[in-house]
Amino acid sequence: MTSGAKADEHFNNDAFIYDAAKNEYVCPAGEALIWRFSSVEKGMKLHRYWSSRYQDCTLKSQCTPSKQRRVRRWGHEAILEEMQVRLSNALDMMRIRKRTVEHPFGTLKHWMGATHFLTRKLEGVGAEMSLNVLAYNLKRIMKTLDTNSLMKALSA
Repeated sequence: MTSGAKADEHFNNDAFIYDAAKNEYVCPAGEALIWRFSSVEKGMKLHRYWSSRYQDCTLKSQCTPSKQRRVRRWGHEAILEEMQVRLSNALDMMRIRKRTVEHPFGTLKHWMGATHFLTRKLEGVGAEMSLNVLAYNLKRIMKTLDTNSLMKALSA
């Protein structure tokens, strides 16, 4: 939902409506952008769409400064679209997320110095994050239960 086109005051990709039955996009001017080819980039299958009649379009100046407007679609784009519909229909979802998820991550970030991980590479960062989460969970349990109850639970 963010793109350079939107920043340049051109139509964003969400202005182009995908028709799954025809496997084509419809542009804001009502023109069909048909499937042209597929390619694999960085392990992702991408489909490319554009119109042959683009040079005569009345909205070309609002669409792109290039010769043609090409739209690409990821092979699993339907999953992202479905998730966006779910988020749009559940307005309180972000409030729930903020209450349940953001607090632990904010606390962990504060404990870590709010700057960066001390280790490098995924394996080291994963271990460091796991230790921070373990410490966070133990600290939360110690505040919820008294220390004696916690030691009994751990020894059982």
